[in-house]
Amino acid sequence: MNFDLTEEQDQLRDAVRALGRRYGHGYFVEKAKAGEHTTELWDEAGRLGYLGVNIPTEYGGGGGGITELAIVCEELAAAGCPLLLLVVSPAIAATVINKHGTEDQRKRFLPGFADGSLKVAFAITEPEAGSNFHRLGTVARRDGDDWLLSGRKCYISGVDEAQYVLVVARTEDASTGKLKPALFVVPTDAPGLTRSKLDMEIVSPENQFLLYLDDVRLPADALVGESLDAGLPALFAGLNPERITVAAMGVGTGRYAIERASEYTATRKVWGGRSIGTHQGVSHPLAHAAVQVELARLMIYKAATLYDAGRDLEAGVAGNMAKYAAGEAAALAVDTAVQALGGAGMTTEYGVATLLGAVRAGRIAPVSREMILNFVAQHVLGQDKSY
Repeated sequence: MNFDLTEEQDQLRDAVRALGRRYGHGYFVEKAKAGEHTTELWDEAGRLGYLGVNIPTEYGGGGGGITELAIVCEELAAAGCPLLLLVVSPAIAATVINKHGTEDQRKRFLPGFADGSLKVAFAITEPEAGSNFHRLGTVARRDGDDWLLSGRKCYISGVDEAQYVLVVARTEDASTGKLKPALFVVPTDAPGLTRSKLDMEIVSPENQFLLYLDDVRLPADALVGESLDAGLPALFAGLNPERITVAAMGVGTGRYAIERASEYTATRKVWGGRSIGTHQGVSHPLAHAAVQVELARLMIYKAATLYDAGRDLEAGVAGNMAKYAAGEAAALAVDTAVQALGGAGMTTEYGVATLLGAVRAGRIAPVSREMILNFVAQHVLGQDKSY
């Protein structure tokens, strides 16, 4: 067992940390409250190669894996810049196209993922189906050589920044008559595709949308893969990287909150000239949160290592556990930091309360803590399916 990063991974971590700190949480919040995007940070990260660390070198990427992308997600979040589109575009969409797209699709899309010039949103969640992709209402049907997509999607991140949306729809298997999932690359300016922004109580420069697809016409090559048989494997190919990188972002956010609170409590003096951090009622909750964050962090890199080694079943278990642990740890860390800072913790200036909405959402999305517990009970503990 080796818990050390490679030299190259250490260098990546240091470089991304330095980039994130040059922008910082103040930049992130300023952009969010102005209704703007973190374009400068994204573009610079792309130029430096950090957005394409998991893309094969032949398509302009770094040739690494989800481990490297998790490092990027964690360190930017630890600098106060948790970028959700890192999860949506490089982790989910790029992985799906790299693993299950045609060679033409890889040549067309992967270089843009690698340098950050291409952003692709991901649309699976629907108002009625929730987490149950077996009940998807978005339908894809043939019309000659074309496809027509109709349906609705909700909580779709970053559509206003993306050139494409990777849409999960359902088709009918001609041989069995059964419905099966399929993934389509849909231009965000396609006729028939409209969007409506959702107002969210989360401080983030990345927006959420409802999508409406009304007979959106797509060419045959919009289907990801060589055939409809690629749909289910392609869908699952994106879910483990999603969980791992969301967890990394959560752990980074937890680290940021604990660091902010620790700096404050080590210097704030109220009683008898001693820092408030000398009191166990202040320091112990922060220490407890730090332990939980580090435990989650270990599971994240176990999951990423398993995924990059091609051990998909084990990575699925570890990825779900990492997502659960990181969601709980991040929420605990931010809440504890707010409490340690007292009234200052609720100010924008101290940059902790601005993360409350995001870490609370991290216990719900992209898969809820309850569904993860269902998964672990069934697949690890051997219990009958409960839902």
